[in-house]
Amino acid sequence: MIREEIEKDLTAVLKKLRISSSGLILEHPSESNHGDYATNIALQAGTSNSKLKTHNAFDLATKIVNTWRSLGLPAYLAKIEIVQPGFINLWLNNDYLITQLEEVIKKGDGFGWSNIGKGKTVVIDYSSPNIAKPFGIGHFRSTIIGTSLANIYRFLCWKVVGINHLGDWGTQFGKIIYQIKNNSLDKLLTVKDLEKLYIDFHKKAEKKPELKEKAREWFKKLEEGDSEAKKIWQMCTEISLKEFNRVYDRLGVKFEQTIGESFYQDKTKEVIETAQKKKLAVKSEGALVIKLPELKGPPALLVKSDGATTYFTRDLAAIVYRQKKWKPVLSIYEVGSEQSFHFQQLFAVAAKLGYGQRENFIHISHGLIHLPGGGKLSTRSGQTVYLEEVLDEAIKRAKKLGCKDEKTAEMIGIGAVKYFDLKNHPATNITFDWNKMFVLEGNSGPYLQYAYARTQSVLRKSNHSKFNFQNSIVKNDHLKLKPEEVSLLRALYKFPEVVMEAGENFSPNLICNFIFDLAQKYNLFYNRLPILKADTEEIVNFRLALTTAVGQVLENGLSLLGISAPEKM
Repeated sequence: MIREEIEKDLTAVLKKLRISSSGLILEHPSESNHGDYATNIALQAGTSNSKLKTHNAFDLATKIVNTWRSLGLPAYLAKIEIVQPGFINLWLNNDYLITQLEEVIKKGDGFGWSNIGKGKTVVIDYSSPNIAKPFGIGHFRSTIIGTSLANIYRFLCWKVVGINHLGDWGTQFGKIIYQIKNNSLDKLLTVKDLEKLYIDFHKKAEKKPELKEKAREWFKKLEEGDSEAKKIWQMCTEISLKEFNRVYDRLGVKFEQTIGESFYQDKTKEVIETAQKKKLAVKSEGALVIKLPELKGPPALLVKSDGATTYFTRDLAAIVYRQKKWKPVLSIYEVGSEQSFHFQQLFAVAAKLGYGQRENFIHISHGLIHLPGGGKLSTRSGQTVYLEEVLDEAIKRAKKLGCKDEKTAEMIGIGAVKYFDLKNHPATNITFDWNKMFVLEGNSGPYLQYAYARTQSVLRKSNHSKFNFQNSIVKNDHLKLKPEEVSLLRALYKFPEVVMEAGENFSPNLICNFIFDLAQKYNLFYNRLPILKADTEEIVNFRLALTTAVGQVLENGLSLLGISAPEKM
């Protein structure tokens, strides 16, 4: 990547001036008239180096640039500028940008790929719906963000192990089993029936708190292997998985492994014994806990006073299992923000028990989805928005946009819902809003899909497969490029950097920002400049090459987000 070339060349200049390059950061200026890259190294050096503190940052920047010029500026630079109080702005020349256009066309769906993660394994824990509850919109965020992160890491050459850690164990099953037994329900239930039983239990327990003890007793029986309790639990699991798999198929989501909490039940003993050997586990009111005073909160609960384990213990057992099986460099958990303290405890204890370094564990804490009017989604209160109903409605709305066939309507509808989520930073709370999802003139999935379909329409009309793209690439001295063309060239080459940055920051929204900006630039180009009817064949071919490259990058970006790119709309 050109960023690495610039960093290498600038580092050589700084070394000659005996200035540390540790503070060297290259950024893309927010305003295009400030260049393609900018660095504030002169400001950084002046504040960090006592010998340079007497230097004016602007003068130091001038000295850096003049030294670079004396060594010979690289061919990829068109212009270099120093601005107050000491920024250095760099412009790439059009010839270099055109070589990147060639790279897009040459590499196709591999453009943006990097081998930076080669030899490394990342485990990504995402989606993780709860058994006996329908797949609600609340679990949608984890599913879609986690899927996109998995796609990004694969594109960066990591070995990715995507895990669906099902919530199939815990006290809630005592509640469900109690309800089924108490109501003599022996008919085949649906997952919505199971949810109603769960909601009804909480309503009853408000008036009869002793029911909670009944639920704990049934879960204790389940843990001890009671055949009746296990049979009901197995039924709930099978009913739920059938629905989940139907939803995942519609979303195009796949996992390397689907394992429930129950899988780790017989593996918690090792964790508990390790905690006791290391003298971290202590008795407290009949329970076994690990105190973490540095977190300023309640202790981590390993074993309850009744002898039952907790999901905290099972999460630790899952870490041990994953470390033994895959030896990941990185373990990412894409789970809602309400679980933040749980993961602070989990990672702290895992490090203390020797299961990895703290930096090996990452919690991507996504915000909540709110209903219009500010209501929070909650299963206990019955205020659930079912994901399948959302997807059905999305497809209906896509048809209203003019999508005639079912397949395209599904691509547009489901893509709209996915993009509405992914365009936000994961930590952001979002309000579910149909009107913003389906706009064709704004930051939406359909807008991007339409931009891609437009590029394909232009190429179909050109019969582009019959001409040689190599002959379509023009050098700056052969053709005076229009501002709209240069604007596209100055965007396309950034895509590999954006993919890498999205991976480093666990932020698929950075890819959303990029492809939305690219689509806007292409639509401006399309509306202002003729493509197939340009003045010369050379210009026609060049603009077709631009169209091809834009379409390819839009398709690559949408693919990383898990969104389909329709050829026609």
